[in-house]
Amino acid sequence: QVQLVESGGGLVQAGGSLRLSCVASGLTFSDYNMGWFRQAPGKEREFVAAIHWSGHNTYYPGSEKGRFTISRDNAKNTVYLQMNSLKPEDTAIYYCTAGGSYSTSPLRWDYWGKGTLVTVSS
Repeated sequence: QVQLVESGGGLVQAGGSLRLSCVASGLTFSDYNMGWFRQAPGKEREFVAAIHWSGHNTYYPGSEKGRFTISRDNAKNTVYLQMNSLKPEDTAIYYCTAGGSYSTSPLRWDYWGKGTLVTVSS
């Protein structure tokens, strides 16, 4: 049974930083591309970042590039999301995902965690 368990969310002031972690089990972690999505209340799930199974390639949409950094440790079955210069509009539930595709569409990913809440106060 595949499990993805996120941690590291919380309340932070605007301009602050958080590092999210996601530990995977039940799959061969190094075979999977990993990603982060987020979903704010009343909005669709939004792509945040992805990292290739090798760890050699990463992808970000334009709005987060430079503020967010995705990384992975295949020895620990863990993917990270370092978030800096946080803004109130970054407030959302952040979801870890694993999949064979490398896509901005949530439909193309195979497994999902339950999410961790990030709240950025102004």
